[in-house]
Amino acid sequence: MTSPTPALLRYYDVKSADGTRIRAWTNDGDGPTVLVSNGLGTNPHAWPSLLRADSGVRVVGWNHRGTGGSARPADGRVDLDSFVEDAIAVMDDAGIDACVVAAWSTGVTIAFEIAARHPERVTGILAVAGVPGNTFSTMLAPLRIPPVLARGLMVGLSRTVTVTGHVLAPVTRRVPWTNLTTDLVRQSRFINPAADTAELRVLLQEFFTTHPAWYAKLALSVSRHARVSLSEIDIPVTFLAGRWDVLTGARDMLTASQRIKGSRYRELNATHFIPIEFPDIVLEELKELLTRAG
Repeated sequence: MTSPTPALLRYYDVKSADGTRIRAWTNDGDGPTVLVSNGLGTNPHAWPSLLRADSGVRVVGWNHRGTGGSARPADGRVDLDSFVEDAIAVMDDAGIDACVVAAWSTGVTIAFEIAARHPERVTGILAVAGVPGNTFSTMLAPLRIPPVLARGLMVGLSRTVTVTGHVLAPVTRRVPWTNLTTDLVRQSRFINPAADTAELRVLLQEFFTTHPAWYAKLALSVSRHARVSLSEIDIPVTFLAGRWDVLTGARDMLTASQRIKGSRYRELNATHFIPIEFPDIVLEELKELLTRAG
């Protein structure tokens, strides 16, 4: 199946605490405001159901440093501190005192870190295919690879790509993302075939504009971060896990959910790309969370 047209978004620039220019975006929708803390290097089209005119929510998000129109910092600074600063700058610019945060992948770590450092700014978290910190150790979990080994493998791969990425970039940036090539990705099962072809094509087109070496640098910047302390988290939280997710183990998400009183856990027959594979369920769970968050 294919969707008719990509969602209409408004892009604008925000200056972060260290002066870095950040490209923010919004659907200017009607309804409660939700901040989107995206996966590293990804773009708003990962969340098709939230961007639609009839979604019932106003979503505001940003593209990470050096991706999707956001500038690379003059001093090359990319770390968890800077990601949190960027999020707060976007919230302040949009006049958001506090809201629910919808997060995906590594964006989940950022969301929980915002809640830990600025508890007055976050009223709830929808954690999709991500854990609160120590991200690399949860990777490859469905393959039954021990966490220490998984972390070593993924850190090693990221370091390699910071060098080889300069060779890969001319190739990745020239991939012709048509419905045909997108369908090949869907049929590979790396992404669930349930994903809409047109929506996935837009996501992939945007994602592969990022230089692989820069993406690897972003990934390494969060690999050093240990688990976020959940003892002080006292807001509604929902975890959406993918049973076939090789980048964030569902078992680790369940463990995180069990450490937060009153949290909701739901596991889907999905991969890591839940927001674009099951967009209607994501919107359904977000609205349920908004109700709990008041």
